[in-house]
Amino acid sequence: MKATELEQETEEQPKKRGFRLSLKWEWTLSTALGVLVIFAVIIILIFNSFMTVLMRQERTHVADSLNVVVERLSSQKKALSSGQVDELLRPRTVLADEPSGKGKGTMPYNNAVLSTLSRDSQTVTVYDTQGQILYATDKTVAPFKTSSHQRIGVKTINKVKHLVGRMPIRSKQGNRLLGYVQVTDNLKDYRATQVKLYQVALVLGLIAGLAAAILSYILASFLLRPVEAIRETIHAVREDPQTDRRVPEIRHTDELSDLGTLFNDMLDTTQGYMDQQQQFVEDVSHELRTPVAIIQGHMEMLDRWGKDDPEVLDESIKASLQETKRMKSLVQEMLDLQRAEQIEVNYTNEVTNVSEVVQQVYDNFKMIHPDFTFILDDDVHRPVQVQIYRNHLEQILIILLDNAVKYTQARKEIHLTFESDMRNVEVAVQDFGEGISQQNMDRVFNRFYRVDKARSRTKGGNGLGLAIAKRLIEAYHGRINIESAVGHGSVFRISLPILPDATAKILNAKKEQAQAIANGNVPTGIKSALLEDDTDHSEDPKS
Repeated sequence: MKATELEQETEEQPKKRGFRLSLKWEWTLSTALGVLVIFAVIIILIFNSFMTVLMRQERTHVADSLNVVVERLSSQKKALSSGQVDELLRPRTVLADEPSGKGKGTMPYNNAVLSTLSRDSQTVTVYDTQGQILYATDKTVAPFKTSSHQRIGVKTINKVKHLVGRMPIRSKQGNRLLGYVQVTDNLKDYRATQVKLYQVALVLGLIAGLAAAILSYILASFLLRPVEAIRETIHAVREDPQTDRRVPEIRHTDELSDLGTLFNDMLDTTQGYMDQQQQFVEDVSHELRTPVAIIQGHMEMLDRWGKDDPEVLDESIKASLQETKRMKSLVQEMLDLQRAEQIEVNYTNEVTNVSEVVQQVYDNFKMIHPDFTFILDDDVHRPVQVQIYRNHLEQILIILLDNAVKYTQARKEIHLTFESDMRNVEVAVQDFGEGISQQNMDRVFNRFYRVDKARSRTKGGNGLGLAIAKRLIEAYHGRINIESAVGHGSVFRISLPILPDATAKILNAKKEQAQAIANGNVPTGIKSALLEDDTDHSEDPKS
């Protein structure tokens, strides 16, 4: 038992949220990382290009050194010896051209030989035809290999990359092989330049990343202000659902401003629903409290002494039955209002001939209210079809005509007008009764609202009729409005969009197919085909 309770307590404990970054920091870090990646790619491309150029220059230097040495030694006719090579390549002192010493001084070889042999990064080695060293400017680290032509390549010597060039030495006369020359470049300058470029790239990368992070943080702080405002508004609404706080107006017309507007609209809608729910509960409680109290009072009176008095018993039973009927009517109207909220789900393909319904309701009211004069002004004179459930249209007209009858006292005359244009059909119900003040006109469509509550209760009204009518009309993309003057009567107008003939035919065909399937009058094969062809060809009634 203790283990089970412990498990339940563990499950009920809220899960601890791990470390998280705010959207602002995520934006900042991701932007900085993206800039660093792009910067790194660019730097790598530039670095590789630059190092390729440097390597090409080093190869050129090695090739020049090979050519200079070969050019200097190829003038010999016999095989090279150590003394000859040393005499031709080793620097000498300046000699005078004239005994007087007044002539110009010259070197035993030109400046190209001097610059070639004086490079610190290069080692020049001359070999005879047998591979023996005849001359070397420094310690030779690269092994000797013969070569029939000039070859330059990168070799790894003692785990360090060197650039090694080899070339045969041939005499200018007879093309006789005199020996070989090898130039080894330790690439010291190349690597030094490479290290400097690495350092510069690293420093520039850090500067770029830091600058990108700072700029991204500032930009994120500026652009995410609406999100912060929405978050603060959500916290305020969570703490106080009845608060009037909303997201401040965002001047920038972007997705975040749209989000703020939608969020405010959602809060207003939710607040409206909450107010309606609260009002609905209060009104229902108030409306049910009266008949329940009346019934309870009569029952208590009968229980105490009234059951022995036939007159009191008869009066109490009649009053209780009347209040029970009123409660039943109230509950039925509440159910009608609830069903009106689900019209979009259940009645999307219903099509109704408005002319037939108007004529039918007109004839019915003439019959049940012979003391009233009903006048029908039909300016359409043709079938007009709209997308609405027939029973709902009848219910709307009955509510409007019933209200007109209830609130008409002296002039018992009611006008029913039916007209249309190219897009909409309009039905108006006019009475010459008490009328409605401007203050009450703004609230007549509210649930349980009655202009004269005492008179409405005596006439059996619950204040839900106009609320049901408005909800039904709006559910079918229509409009309902009122014009009234106190003492001169009221005019209620409803307007619904007309369906094109082609769309009406399609919806009627679908309705007939559904009825045939429900009645089982369609063969299985046709039934399957009808069920598969479920494409909605209806047009938007608003268009």
